[in-house]
Amino acid sequence: MKSSSLGEFEELILLTVAAQHDEAYGVSIKESLEEQLNKKLNISAIHVALKRMTDKGFVSPRFGGITQSRGGRRKKFYVITALGKEMLDKQYEIRTSIYQKIPKINFN
Repeated sequence: MKSSSLGEFEELILLTVAAQHDEAYGVSIKESLEEQLNKKLNISAIHVALKRMTDKGFVSPRFGGITQSRGGRRKKFYVITALGKEMLDKQYEIRTSIYQKIPKINFN
């Protein structure tokens, strides 16, 4: 297993994998993030991040069945692991803690 750090893009992908539970795959992750971020993403960047997170133990891949519509190819689905959920919880705690330290600012 490699480093247990989590970059911003990886965090967004991991959150999406968790939200889609057992139905997350490259294209569904891409479409969901594009809608949320209101910008186009490169599918290759998604796959690279998923590979990194698989190596780190944050997600676990599984293959779906062979389908005619995919020309006999199988979809690769991803599910968040316990370690991945721990990492998201840790990120959430850090971000919330920092956010709560922002003083009340009047912008009038």
